[in-house]
Amino acid sequence: MDYQKINADTIDRWCREGWEWGQPISHEVYEKALRGDWDVLLTPTKPVPHEWFGRLKGKKLLGLASGGGQQIPIFAALGAECTVLDYSPQQCESERMVAEREGYQVEIIRADMTKPLPFPDESFDLIFHPVSNCYIEKVEPVFRECYRILKKGGALLGGYDTGINFIYDENEEQITYTLPFNPLKNPAYFEEFMANDLGVQFSHTLEEQIGGQLQAGFRLTHLYEDTNGQGNLHQHNVPSFVATRSVKE
Repeated sequence: MDYQKINADTIDRWCREGWEWGQPISHEVYEKALRGDWDVLLTPTKPVPHEWFGRLKGKKLLGLASGGGQQIPIFAALGAECTVLDYSPQQCESERMVAEREGYQVEIIRADMTKPLPFPDESFDLIFHPVSNCYIEKVEPVFRECYRILKKGGALLGGYDTGINFIYDENEEQITYTLPFNPLKNPAYFEEFMANDLGVQFSHTLEEQIGGQLQAGFRLTHLYEDTNGQGNLHQHNVPSFVATRSVKE
């Protein structure tokens, strides 16, 4: 099964239906970034601390699974030389639309991050990787590829689902599922997610997400937790996401 094609088609459809993470920023938001007034998200609600980036002007930055015209335009406004890789045609098109509207250059690559990344070793100073690993079965190869394509001293900024979202029912009230959540190995999970138009999603442990970065050679420098931004778990302030900053030394 080509589950990544299912996910790309699903995300395209979500974007057309107004999905929050598929709506490009406005001209006004871009203009504010040009004036130094900006924030971006790796997880649902907490802005990434600006000090995680350092000075962006002149840095070669990859937005990994970061299409949609939300973060990359901000980085371009701040002077970064940007490349974005995403497997959703709709997200790539939104990225292209904002770049043409605002008049900046961006390299847009439609590709699948579960495959070797199409870049030479030590190509980037910074990788920005918002929550997206929940749509792939194995995360450790992605971290190894990120390490390979980062320059020495470069940083990987990533947002990750911790897995807790996958154990609850739709209303986040009853523990319904067991972990790991893998629809490719559980036909009932697959059928339910398809019926509810949720794509093919996977739970991952912190051992996989943070441990995978450490095993790839990264040094973890910063971390914060975040909630879903809505729903029962959010109302009880239960953290279900984590953002990390890791450095290639």
